Amino acid sequence: MSQSLQDEYIKKESLFGAKNYAPLSVVLDRGEGAHLWDVDGNKYLDMVSAYSAVSHGHSHPELVKTIQEQANKLAITSRAFYTEPFGGFLEELSKSTGFENILTMNTGAEAVETAIKAARRWGYHTKGIKEDMAEIIVADGNFHGRTTTIVGFSSEKSYKDGFGPFSGGFIEAKYCWSECGMDESIKSFESKINKNTCAILIEPIQGEAGIRVPEEGWLRKIRDLCTDNNVLLILDEIQSGLGRTGKLFAYEHDNIKPDGLILGKALGGAMLPISAFLSSKEVMNHFNAGSHGSTFGGNPLATKVASRALQLLHEDNLIENSAVLGEYFKSRLQSIDNKIIKDVRGKGLWIGMELNESEVNAKDLCLMLLNEGLLCKETHKTVIRFAPPLMISKDDLDWAIKKITKVIRAT
Repeated sequence: MSQSLQDEYIKKESLFGAKNYAPLSVVLDRGEGAHLWDVDGNKYLDMVSAYSAVSHGHSHPELVKTIQEQANKLAITSRAFYTEPFGGFLEELSKSTGFENILTMNTGAEAVETAIKAARRWGYHTKGIKEDMAEIIVADGNFHGRTTTIVGFSSEKSYKDGFGPFSGGFIEAKYCWSECGMDESIKSFESKINKNTCAILIEPIQGEAGIRVPEEGWLRKIRDLCTDNNVLLILDEIQSGLGRTGKLFAYEHDNIKPDGLILGKALGGAMLPISAFLSSKEVMNHFNAGSHGSTFGGNPLATKVASRALQLLHEDNLIENSAVLGEYFKSRLQSIDNKIIKDVRGKGLWIGMELNESEVNAKDLCLMLLNEGLLCKETHKTVIRFAPPLMISKDDLDWAIKKITKVIRAT
């Protein structure tokens, strides 16, 4: 296909689509495993995984088979009726995670909104907070989605600009990162807790902020803080969950369990959007018929695929592969000796390479990597995120390291 036709596809998106994304100049046509091909047949190694949604690889044959079979039977009915796939999914996810109750939605942001509603109702009906006084403590640098409620408690000005007014009830504390050490962070969260606090909502590793990994033991201290003060700990593992960090969930690295868990992205096996909020019956029983819902939430097609995706995490050894190859990949990236690299950090196959801002722009490097056959994406101009599908091979990673090293040394 000629360049002019590629440009035509890009032109159509630019002409008819809202400018809420700035994609790299490649028109993708198909995917298989860890690779993608553009409309000209050029092959690329996927290092984005749709922001952690593609764990099983593109077009996993078992998931393709599942979606075809279920689509031929029943796709959507709404939750006005019971369906076999939905009940099976709930059982599968509950047994896999140890959480008693699950409420399904479609997108990660919807699951976060669900968690907020659940925490507030628990605060009013169980903890005894006065009506409309509930507060949720969040962390600076957070990213939980794009709804007006969620961007309202973001510390990133660009997410909020022109979208106010925003709802109240959210208090910001300091995440354990960079200039803010563990003790200062814990004191910040502790100082914000009062009689109206119903929950702390945080990411165990901050993804959009640049794969920020807090000090070891920090999450344990946050867990203790919540327990001591009768506050729910709700973890957003939309990006970090389901094997991405080398364990089923990132919180397992600290040997804790939250009171609520938010999942999305990889839950749908890179096939369909599905998300969920998981918690205890004590928290979830405050929902009643009509208090929350979604026409597509828990639909038979998505839940059937999600059930198979959960099984394949273990059948395909994706969690173990993430742990072993993630450590290998990180160590190889850390061994690249170059002045433009400030830091390489992460867990499992979720790694951030931070660049010295004065030396180079991360997006410029992503464009150079694109020309070498790697699909990568920057965040906040200074960090390149590497998040390949969890089924990636060591050979593919070795090939990627050669290309990354070449590009970095060429700057």
